[in-house]
Amino acid sequence: MFGVGWSEILVLTMIVLLFMGAERLPEIGRSLGEAIREIRNLKRKKRSS
Repeated sequence: MFGVGWSEILVLTMIVLLFMGAERLPEIGRSLGEAIREIRNLKRKKRSS
């Protein structure tokens, strides 16, 4: 996955927690998941046409 290891993911998660706060983390994760899903759907549509 983009050449990112678990240690880098852990560091990024800690930075996000510091800046955004723990209460906003689920909202951020949900938004990120929706964005990734939309990109995948667009890629599929482009391949099929």
